[in-house]
Amino acid sequence: MDDKDIVSLYWERSETAIAETDRKYRSLCMRIARNILNDNSDAEECTNDAYLAVWNNIPPKRPEHFAAFVCRIVKNLALKKYEHIHAAKRNPDAQVSFDELDGLADNTDVEKLCSSKELGEKISDFLQSERQVNRVVFVRRYWFFDSPKEIADRCSMTENAVNALLMRMRNRLKEYLRKEGVYDE
Repeated sequence: MDDKDIVSLYWERSETAIAETDRKYRSLCMRIARNILNDNSDAEECTNDAYLAVWNNIPPKRPEHFAAFVCRIVKNLALKKYEHIHAAKRNPDAQVSFDELDGLADNTDVEKLCSSKELGEKISDFLQSERQVNRVVFVRRYWFFDSPKEIADRCSMTENAVNALLMRMRNRLKEYLRKEGVYDE
């Protein structure tokens, strides 16, 4: 079933919509949540909560890119769960991705900054100027929270090459954000 049909099921308030969403996107949702939380049961909870959130948001919304809509909800729920876990002094591996981005915006909590619409647009503009492989590596690391090893395997690169590419991209992004007035040093 394609995404438009699934969205139509939500508009009809058919419970089949949730089953179809689960069938099509469960593995992707679980991977995103698991990469952030590093725990299967927490990832399962976030995935199920995401389905409820999708149900509650469609209607009135009619997302143009349903997969991105679902993934964003899962990611946001997992980040909220992460904040809760982190406050309890447990430290999942997702913190590493945020630590890498620290310093891109002065005196600002990176996690809150990452949800800023304006910053998102600037990062999208920056990524459009990058080669496709660079965009894939960047998105896999900072959106899907894949490890450098997972990215290296997926992109037929070495882990060192992925780490070097990410470092160069962070430096270019920092410079780009400085020119755009987001980052002041």
